[in-house]
Amino acid sequence: MEELTLLILGAGWTSTFLIPLLQSHKIPFAATTTTGHPVASVPTIPFKFDPSLAAPETRASIAALPRARYILVTFPLTGTESSAQLITTYNSTHPSSTSPTRFIQLGSTGIWQTPPNSPAQTSPWIDRHSPITSPTPRFLAETQLLVRGGCVLNLAGLWGGTRLPRNWAARVAPTKEALGGKGSLHLVHGLDVARAVVALVQGGEEMWARAGKGQRWMVTDGWVYDWWGLVAGWADGEDGEKERAGWVFELMREAGVRALPRGMEELGRCYDAREFWETVGIVPVKGRVA
Repeated sequence: MEELTLLILGAGWTSTFLIPLLQSHKIPFAATTTTGHPVASVPTIPFKFDPSLAAPETRASIAALPRARYILVTFPLTGTESSAQLITTYNSTHPSSTSPTRFIQLGSTGIWQTPPNSPAQTSPWIDRHSPITSPTPRFLAETQLLVRGGCVLNLAGLWGGTRLPRNWAARVAPTKEALGGKGSLHLVHGLDVARAVVALVQGGEEMWARAGKGQRWMVTDGWVYDWWGLVAGWADGEDGEKERAGWVFELMREAGVRALPRGMEELGRCYDAREFWETVGIVPVKGRVA
């Protein structure tokens, strides 16, 4: 079988943006799901990676996957062994005459969770070089993938399509007190995630050497949103949204905030993701949530 450019392991919500973009760029790809159901009107390959299975069973399921130059892992790998097992098994069952397959893992910016105003934080700004404050099992697996020459895209809050931040407000701020504790929000649209992946796989050897191999990136749309500002901007909606907007102005009065958005120091954690976009040579097209 001819080598694909990209194999998506775990075609979920992100792939509803990525697959149409791959098609528009005429990039050869295939995708897997646990059941083999279509995603973005494209058939997928049934596949589930389970590191707990016996080695021969795991090897057989990975060996059945098509050969690809790049593999995008969208589901979370956890622990110290899962990344190594996936990469080693795939490369040994899909030997290449040029170089091993390149792995890209999607992760979360939640690994950078320095509390606002903590002694360790002298500035609200955090970038990809800042200390990791929440080393989760996912982080451990991502680190092993990096050691083996892979790339990790740690994504901010995902939105787009039916996934709208406006619909999250009732859950994250059910009371005035809860809203009072909300500071910054960081987002990235599904289309921009897709564009980030396409930039990496289309860039060839030079792009991979510069932006892929062994690199962990923080990926946001370049905005730091103020939860109070967003909620206040949704005052024209249903009764619950009007009430939450009213809470914002009560909180502003109580905290002495004269106007929105609040300053970066007041918002707390602020992500600086410029380096990724500058390195791959594109900019987000879906910045600024209304």
